[in-house]
Amino acid sequence: MAFAGLADSAAIESEGPWDDRDLPRTTWGVLSRTAERVGGRPATTFQLLSDPKAPCETLSWRELHERVAQTANLFRSLGIGEGDAVAYLLPNCTEAILTYLGGQVAGIVNPINPLLDAEQIAGILRETRAKVLVTLRAFPKTDVAQKAAEAVALAPDIHTVIEVDLLRYLTGVKKLVVPLIRPRSPVRHKARVLDFGREVGRQPRTLQFQDSAGDRVAAYFHTGGTTGLPKLAQHRYRGLIYNGWVAHRLLFTENDTMICPLPMFHVFAAVVCMGASIASGAHIVLPTPAGYRGEGVFDNFWRLIERYRVTFLITVPTALSALMQRPVNADISSLQVAFCGSAPLPVELYRRFEKAAGVTICEGYGLTEATCLVSINPPQGEKKIGSIGVPFPYTRVRIVDPHTHMECETDEVGEICVASPGVWSGRTYTEDERNAAMFYPGEDGQVRWLRTGDLGRRDPDGYLWITGRAKDIIIRGGHNIDPAEIESALCSHPAVAFAGAIGQPDAHSGEVPCVYVELVKDASATEAELLEHARAHVHERAAQPKHLEIMSDLPKTAVGKIFKPDLRRKAIQRVYDEALANADVAAEVAQVVEDRKLGLVAQLRRTGSVADEDVERALGAYTRPWAWSQDD
Repeated sequence: MAFAGLADSAAIESEGPWDDRDLPRTTWGVLSRTAERVGGRPATTFQLLSDPKAPCETLSWRELHERVAQTANLFRSLGIGEGDAVAYLLPNCTEAILTYLGGQVAGIVNPINPLLDAEQIAGILRETRAKVLVTLRAFPKTDVAQKAAEAVALAPDIHTVIEVDLLRYLTGVKKLVVPLIRPRSPVRHKARVLDFGREVGRQPRTLQFQDSAGDRVAAYFHTGGTTGLPKLAQHRYRGLIYNGWVAHRLLFTENDTMICPLPMFHVFAAVVCMGASIASGAHIVLPTPAGYRGEGVFDNFWRLIERYRVTFLITVPTALSALMQRPVNADISSLQVAFCGSAPLPVELYRRFEKAAGVTICEGYGLTEATCLVSINPPQGEKKIGSIGVPFPYTRVRIVDPHTHMECETDEVGEICVASPGVWSGRTYTEDERNAAMFYPGEDGQVRWLRTGDLGRRDPDGYLWITGRAKDIIIRGGHNIDPAEIESALCSHPAVAFAGAIGQPDAHSGEVPCVYVELVKDASATEAELLEHARAHVHERAAQPKHLEIMSDLPKTAVGKIFKPDLRRKAIQRVYDEALANADVAAEVAQVVEDRKLGLVAQLRRTGSVADEDVERALGAYTRPWAWSQDD
């Protein structure tokens, strides 16, 4: 069925309640139905290198079904029950897919970002009480194995480490050389170490235990991953299956091929893309272990689309920006739609991509706490560039005034709140105390509406628009950064009294970290010195500030809290003034104001002869809007 907007959602919902639909209730049930229906068709493809002619590994749906059974059997043989966690710390590869699905079938799967440091990884392992960790065997150009060993030493519940050796994907001279240069991975823990391929290969190809009788927690996904312990969202089968069903019903069939260069530790790749694949039978392609960050991926991307006859591109704004710096040098006539999420998409980038690639971009919105999918600019309907579209079927969205808790009127800004099959009312996080302020009650008084922390509005046509964030999270290219990590690092310097970290506009990543500091009275420090201190104490590279500025006094509220809206205005004015000057546009920012519909808007004034097109050329890559000052 085509999806053109709210009327189509209503038509789908009129077929009956979500819980009455004839759908499998478990991941194994969904995979089994698809394998039976389209067993001989390609299911997953992974290639280690980005060259369009490089070797690849493709599994059919029948083969994937059997391999997932073997993987789940292995986990059960290691003592994993329905309430036990299997963690994985892996780059993209076939084994990551098998662990993600097999972990859900046997117990609760816990994907972890390999870019975190060992202490953070260990914190997640302790919180989930994971018993098994699947990770890499030491391999050149990656320190995943080394960090895993350090983390396991700090996580006493891990009794087994299962290693994936990427050597099996190599051929020729490289396969001979890697064993000679393989880095040492000293084991500093007491867990036994097994080989993934060998152990999985020993298992039967049919499931050797009874599948779950119904709904249960099947996955833990961490959000953020900065200072302290990241929050852990609990995902039930119900939400995972909903995400797959939505994608199958509205977007994908077994005749589609999607290319997904996003990491399998993130909900976008795992819950949305992998979920869509197993529900619909669509072929999913994972190019290189690092996805978009893999060596040569952007240079070879259009030819990879040609190789696999990709119909559906999974992307984020930073990737689109990088792709637009390369010519379309291949036959991409198979490409039909690009699904873009994780961060706001600049209007100018949207237009450039659609013109260059000749395909429609559908912007979507989701969040880990809702088991991801919430809304989309409808593929067959009106696309309002800059909006996040309309809610998916069976998803309800309210815009709530965070002060009065009353529902906002049309075009009135409030907090975006969600109810859907993917929202577990009152039980989103593993820690009960984290759930206390996460929900608003429904009309019947029951806890129901998930507070997203995003500010937005609903226009007269029912389209949703994000105007800001109630939370202070910095979103760099879709990656969440907690400003507290940056602030804590700066405040550890003896000369710093206060620090306020925000996201400043960036043409490539949407936002990058920026920090303003106030010094202790009579203390002295240079901005260069403090930046170096931040780089040494902010462990996550993506969170290291790109700009630091010393202020005599940081703006504060009456109770002494740093007033970050003023810092955001200051950063927007500085970044936009620099962009206008670099583009030789005779204009400057007069002020940055809060607009009821659009959030922070840069109001410009002319300093010479200038047209709107000149300003668009300079500022079109940024997501924050601009307008001419009334005095101009």
